Amino acid sequence: MTNPVKAERSLGGRIVEKLGGGAVRVFLILVGLFWLVPTIGLLISSLRSPEDMSASGWWKVFAEPSQLTVDSYQKLLENGDITNSLFNTVLITVPATVLVVVIGSLAGYAFAWMEFPGRDWWFLTVVGLLVVPVQVALIPIAELFGKVGLFGSVLGVILFHVGFGLPFAVFLLRNFFAEIPRELLEAARLDGAGELRLFTRVVMPLGGPAIASLGIFQFLWVWNDMLVALVFTNADSQPITVALQTQVRQFGNNIDVLAPGAFISMVVPLAVFFAFQRQFVSGVMAGAVK
Repeated sequence: MTNPVKAERSLGGRIVEKLGGGAVRVFLILVGLFWLVPTIGLLISSLRSPEDMSASGWWKVFAEPSQLTVDSYQKLLENGDITNSLFNTVLITVPATVLVVVIGSLAGYAFAWMEFPGRDWWFLTVVGLLVVPVQVALIPIAELFGKVGLFGSVLGVILFHVGFGLPFAVFLLRNFFAEIPRELLEAARLDGAGELRLFTRVVMPLGGPAIASLGIFQFLWVWNDMLVALVFTNADSQPITVALQTQVRQFGNNIDVLAPGAFISMVVPLAVFFAFQRQFVSGVMAGAVK
């Protein structure tokens, strides 16, 4: 006599097997293309003249390809506020990402494998800092930076991002480093490796996926940040997010500058993500398979 549960499971299994073929792949491709529509629209808008954008939607370019032009990007390069803000964005994002990765890696290794007084309590303090909202610290840190002369400077924004990025970095890397087999570290110590050599030659290569994931998260967060930049920067130190917002406020019809500026601001994080997507996926999946 056939077990109805087994029959039901086998039917469900057959359905899943059939759905796991070409139909699902086509559906996922369509979903991906749907999510890319705004990006494609912004790219095409940045390659059209303001007159064409005012007269019709961006999809009209498929019927009239002659509308495509790079004049907007030329105007963008001639706009000193935008180009200076792009430079400021790189000047803020790169150091804030590198410092968080380096300091977080060292602290994560220390919390995972080094013995020192109050280690567990210090780590609990770091974990507790994860729940502190950025908004709570804006005014106190702004007053502090004003007293020490950092308010309105690029360095002040970098320090703020490093300070709020480190708790997550230490928490993430400590947990990842703690999964490294103790026997491997002990074997390296028996071979005469010190803590620094052990960290650079053993822990860092094994922790590459997690470190790459952290770097991507930090880069995207800092590059796309607007709240912190609005509070702590001035006209000379503002990043691209604030510069674009200022252009909208001052020149609402300045679409020939806003469209290419917004596209460049968006495409750089996308390029960084796709360049390191393999390391990112490895870091996210680390520990899922033993």
